[in-house]
Amino acid sequence: MTENNQNFFDAAELVYNPPQDPLAVLYEDAEIVIVNKPSGLLHVPGKDPRLFDCLEYRARKVWPGISIIHRLDLDTSGVVVMGLNKKAHANVAMQFEKRTTQKVYIARVWGVMTDDKGHIDLPLCTDWERKPRQKVDFEKGRSAQTDWEVIEREGNATRVRLFPRTGRTHQLRVHMLSLGHPILGDRFYAEGEALAAAPRLQLHAAELRFRHPVSGEEYVFTASCPF
Repeated sequence: MTENNQNFFDAAELVYNPPQDPLAVLYEDAEIVIVNKPSGLLHVPGKDPRLFDCLEYRARKVWPGISIIHRLDLDTSGVVVMGLNKKAHANVAMQFEKRTTQKVYIARVWGVMTDDKGHIDLPLCTDWERKPRQKVDFEKGRSAQTDWEVIEREGNATRVRLFPRTGRTHQLRVHMLSLGHPILGDRFYAEGEALAAAPRLQLHAAELRFRHPVSGEEYVFTASCPF
């Protein structure tokens, strides 16, 4: 669920003001580091030199040999795992590839959802005319599946828990849009009141579960939802 930094910013009017708070480290040992990425911080640098500041850049100032295993979108906050050596990186990366990791997101979406839970199975591909946006495409799209459940219904919004079963770009954002419930504050897919309803994308990677690359023990890391 990543986005193309080069296309996200207009090179002529680039405005990138990432939060300057210190890295929120949730866990650290000799193999891995877990951090809580803030919304508004790029995960990796963009092609434009002005987009150098990112999670990877900041992490490498603390741990020079650290490597990126997976990514979150610019506007998405939450739990991220990084590797401190090649063996740890390869082990955890393989868990992501084989989909043995488990991720839980919290989101606030526009409108009141009537059902309590559901499953979305809609293939996704890049919307080349509106890149980096994605779209549902039954002919060219790659398989994408998301489970969801309602946490709380608000006045004209619903707080939901999202369980991505695949890891496509913007998967959760497009899947919730497909139900008629765009995520609040989503500058790519929300419009009008849904866009104006929140100062940031209301999507947070709240939980990540995987096996430690050395011990094999199952670890669960959580980060409190900031909205």
